[in-house]
Amino acid sequence: MHIFFSGIGGTAIGPLAMIAHQLGHHVSGSDKQQSRYLDYLREHGISNIHVGQTIENISSLHQKQPIDWYVYSSAVMIENPQAPELEFCRRQGIRMSKRDELLNQVLQDANLKLIAIAGTHGKTTTTAMAVWLLKQIGIPISYSLGAKTSFSDMGEYVPGSEYFVYECDEFDHNFLSFSPHISLITGIDWDHPDIYPSQQEYDAAFQQFIGQSRTVVTWQDDLPHIKSALQNHADSHVLDPADKHIDKITLPGLVNRLNAWQVIQAARQLHQTDLETLIDHMNRFPGLSRRFEQITPGLYSDYAHTPPKINGALQQAKELAGDRVVVVYEGLHNTRQHFIRDELATLFDEVKQLYVVPSYLAREDPSLALLSPTDLIDRMSQQTRSHAAPAQLDESLRRHIEQHLQSGDSVVCITAGGGGSLDEWLRAQFTDAPS
Repeated sequence: MHIFFSGIGGTAIGPLAMIAHQLGHHVSGSDKQQSRYLDYLREHGISNIHVGQTIENISSLHQKQPIDWYVYSSAVMIENPQAPELEFCRRQGIRMSKRDELLNQVLQDANLKLIAIAGTHGKTTTTAMAVWLLKQIGIPISYSLGAKTSFSDMGEYVPGSEYFVYECDEFDHNFLSFSPHISLITGIDWDHPDIYPSQQEYDAAFQQFIGQSRTVVTWQDDLPHIKSALQNHADSHVLDPADKHIDKITLPGLVNRLNAWQVIQAARQLHQTDLETLIDHMNRFPGLSRRFEQITPGLYSDYAHTPPKINGALQQAKELAGDRVVVVYEGLHNTRQHFIRDELATLFDEVKQLYVVPSYLAREDPSLALLSPTDLIDRMSQQTRSHAAPAQLDESLRRHIEQHLQSGDSVVCITAGGGGSLDEWLRAQFTDAPS
């Protein structure tokens, strides 16, 4: 089968393309811009990738070998439902779907049970932790990861594996396409207001997801959002964040320790391994890209983009550097900045210095005014404003970062990642490490 992936450079679409390639399908794809991740896919055998999503490019591929299935990201349909590739596939009668439909087909064909990682925050890290731990205890797994790690590819199909580990994103209701064998819900904080206009609608989606899951592992703190669904669920495990065993986990950052504990509890549902062994394995988890990733000594990149995630990154930074934490903040989506700007008001009160750069734009609401760095700072508390400054991705910011590093500060960059982002700029300025 010839499967074409639109937005193949995305961290959700790309790993699935790798898995389709490993399953023996002919894989091609396109993306808006060149990125190091496209090079990563080419190195893994996917050579037919076009930069530029045009009728000419997809038509050329279709003429060489007819496309059987066109897989697109949610962003493609939301941003431009009349995009040239979509129009071409409609005219040609090519099967089209989001990635979840293809993944369900993979699960069915390979007889794989889904281990789903859902929740507002920490999904990618928790998914990577699950892959790491299950590998350590010898459970053959297939998986899709939304970030690079030192211990695995981003997507892998292992013949004969029983389980598939996957980050089930709630955006555009994607996670409601699945009926997982076991689901981990990392936390529930209202997000994606463009999809879920109210907290009640957001909660309802998670309640439905719980109803579709055979086993659920979640937290006491989230009971107000999902209690009714859990009451009707036969196999649910509600964890206490104050459990004394969590103190035995030595990973940096409280959020990481909680994520690790949840993965350990899920693993105990799948394999008879003693608790101390599981904790020991988890304490050796090596981390992953763009999650408090050290770019160069003292300089970190983190994908946090909602207030709870940002707070978790700041807590981890404080454990590391005390009162010598400097933050460079790049908001992910102008639309989201309108939604969270009141919550940002005091979030950076305790940092030593804050630089705010322009937000990374994608899937935007054109009716909303573009919030500049100065606009965001003006809405922050007086305490934050006293040590905050607008900035651009330029020589001046590079010099400021260098000065902070030379003086012994830790610089944490809250960044979207992707082409043209603060993350990409950091790597170009301070190292040649790929994102």
